[in-house]
Amino acid sequence: MQVLIFALLLFSFSAHAATKPCRIDGFVSEVQCGQIERPLNPNQPSGKKIQIHYMVLRAQDRNKLADPVFMLAGGPGQSAINIASWAQGPLNKLQRRRDLVFVDQRGTGRSAPLECPETQDLNKIADADWGIAELKNCKAQLQKLPYGDLRFFSSPIAVQDLEAVRKSEGYPAINLLGVSYGTRVGLEYLRQYPQAVRRVVLDGVLPPDYAISGSDIQKALDSLFADCKSDARCQSAYPNLAQSWRDLLASTPKTTVLKHPRLNTEANVTISRDSVLGMVSAVLYSPVNSAGLPFAITEAKAGRFNPLLALSGQTVLPNAGKIFAGMHYSVWCAEEAGRLPVVDDDFGRFRSETYRKVCAHWPRGTVPEAFYSLTKSAAPVLLLSGGLDPVTPPQHATHVAKALGAKARHVVLGKSGHGMLMQSCVDDLVYRFINAEDAQKTDLSCVKPIPRPMVWVLPKG
Repeated sequence: MQVLIFALLLFSFSAHAATKPCRIDGFVSEVQCGQIERPLNPNQPSGKKIQIHYMVLRAQDRNKLADPVFMLAGGPGQSAINIASWAQGPLNKLQRRRDLVFVDQRGTGRSAPLECPETQDLNKIADADWGIAELKNCKAQLQKLPYGDLRFFSSPIAVQDLEAVRKSEGYPAINLLGVSYGTRVGLEYLRQYPQAVRRVVLDGVLPPDYAISGSDIQKALDSLFADCKSDARCQSAYPNLAQSWRDLLASTPKTTVLKHPRLNTEANVTISRDSVLGMVSAVLYSPVNSAGLPFAITEAKAGRFNPLLALSGQTVLPNAGKIFAGMHYSVWCAEEAGRLPVVDDDFGRFRSETYRKVCAHWPRGTVPEAFYSLTKSAAPVLLLSGGLDPVTPPQHATHVAKALGAKARHVVLGKSGHGMLMQSCVDDLVYRFINAEDAQKTDLSCVKPIPRPMVWVLPKG
């Protein structure tokens, strides 16, 4: 018995020896932080090294379970550690008996960060061309870093870092919870290390074999126009919303006075067509924000762009969910640049041309052909979609679920946008799916349709 107790204590110590107490913004008490050394180039294990940082919220109960939940952040380019305080809320029930693990993917947060300067300058925020020029300057600075070979920040390599963290912590198998781009990372981990996966939750699914399409953004906007037309209150306030949108685009470029919604500074700014498309794209991620879009479009058509700027979130700095732009383009230029569709719709052209301009000069890593494949999954997978999602619409998850096979289940909330974890009873559903002995028997019926939020209408008078 003494030998058994000693063995258990030794296993517990070795599993957690890689971490130590630390303080992280957003948490009132200490959490556990760890780091592991990884080769920058996995084909040169004795070559240049980087540090991969991660954070663990230990299970609250003594009777803990061996399989943790790994949270995979979106973007690409978000820091998992930076968003951990947000994620802890919906994952609180899971933490009762499971560790929650947040790994800063290479190029983000504390893991060899590839950070480009952000700006509060209203003239620069409104100038899409300035952003592309600034990225060229940033690339030159990033390449001077000790880890500045930008070819080695792709998703397949990052997944190998995740596996190294799993082994360092001594976890026999893990549950994956990927959000947005994190779903692509989750699928790649499932492809490379299927034996290490117990359950998978994919929220806002980005398949490896599908390129993001601007037509999905247009469909989300068209859905807003259609819903407005069928709603008496919205139709009365904004009777020609679709035409107002077309008129707004036709009126650009337009000079106006912008006021920074947080700093209260003002500037005379020229708003381009691409700036308008970029701001509206950002608003469409959230139906709550989209409720203000009819008003913002109407105001912008009249030359008043401040409501649209505020809704877009482009001035919300500093921001825990910020994108590390160097990592973003290192991933996207390696995995997507060669597959950008030729399009003639507004959003598709705007999105494709932006990436083409940046990726024309950005170093591209090599991605194995198998990365773009989907195979049957032995692990149960829960896929979550919002019917109004402008970037990862339900048809993406439908495609993935079919490829993964009988153990994949897909839930759609018709009037929700990008990201389901905070909607309806989804957090409880995720808890029950991961916690169930038989995931296939998880009752999905708690998920009920959510109406689109009512549009903003200013009171008369």
